[in-house]
Amino acid sequence: MLQTPGFLRAMKPGEEPSVDALLRAAFGGEDEVRLVAKLRKAGVMAGESVLPGPEGSNGPVGYFALSQMRQPKGWLCLAPVAIHPDWQRRGQGRRMIRMLTGWAEAAGQTIVVLGEPDFYESCGFSRARAAGLTSPYPTDHTLLLAPGGGVPRETLVYPAAFG
Repeated sequence: MLQTPGFLRAMKPGEEPSVDALLRAAFGGEDEVRLVAKLRKAGVMAGESVLPGPEGSNGPVGYFALSQMRQPKGWLCLAPVAIHPDWQRRGQGRRMIRMLTGWAEAAGQTIVVLGEPDFYESCGFSRARAAGLTSPYPTDHTLLLAPGGGVPRETLVYPAAFG
């Protein structure tokens, strides 16, 4: 029988250790674990979602965090995004981020991501719409998902945890 991950859902209290383990496995270290801990401690986490593993598995196979940007007010930052190495290259990351972009579009939410441009563009983010943004990070890897059209002219100020 083919086993597939479950449906994307909000992370539940008590799942932090399994998310930490997923981040370690996906990124090969502690940097993202520390980033998420700092975002939680600072109270700027807007949401954390997990892609549960198949029935009987040990924790989630996917995860992403949304945190509140310091500027522009009301914008969110997507980071980190992780898929367990055993599930990478199977379309689960794209599936997970497309669910997020569907929610963001329905909610009229603006989200910035710093990442692999081809992947995030395939999920609905836009490099072209991010062209007017000023960022402390590489703008050629900064993408935007935002309601309406046009190219916003804004300076991005990320949560201090990203410093």
